[in-house]
Amino acid sequence: MNPDYKARLWLVIAINGIMFLTEIVAGAVAKSQALQADALDFLADTLTYGISLAVIGMPLKTRATAALLKGFSLTLMAAWVFGSTIYHVFVLHVPAAPIMATVGIAAFIANLASVLLLVKYKDGDANVRSVWLCSRNDMIGNVIVVAAAFGVWGTNTAWPDLIVAGLMAGLFLTSSVKIIGQALQERKSAS
Repeated sequence: MNPDYKARLWLVIAINGIMFLTEIVAGAVAKSQALQADALDFLADTLTYGISLAVIGMPLKTRATAALLKGFSLTLMAAWVFGSTIYHVFVLHVPAAPIMATVGIAAFIANLASVLLLVKYKDGDANVRSVWLCSRNDMIGNVIVVAAAFGVWGTNTAWPDLIVAGLMAGLFLTSSVKIIGQALQERKSAS
């Protein structure tokens, strides 16, 4: 129920919503699977943070159920990114490295701001922890998207972009397992 946490969450929701729109367009223009995966992550985070905001102050079982939903949605997102990345292995095209790098750096700055806003609240129930994990994952994802841009530029192939998209899907899956595990424990203890 902390008003400071709510205010910070609203700011992070706005940052993520703006970056989703930015990256989805840039990913399509650059033909970058890594940027599109990162854009989906921004969309998922926007929705996740909105759910977190909605369940603040509710009973633990309700918050744990919301975190469980978020964990399962991350699993679905990972599956989609894995599937679309495998598809793009067979439909290779070289993404636009300058767009990837520029947008990746802008996304990193946006996520750094989000992490700095949320670091004070990184520990807590599964719902609060899922917000922190999503923000942390985004920063990691942005660093590897920029690395992929340099890899695409240096090799003039799509492989660095596809590898990074696969790594991001793995990161989504790892986080979903952590969130689901903690949420299930909290639901059990709340019952």
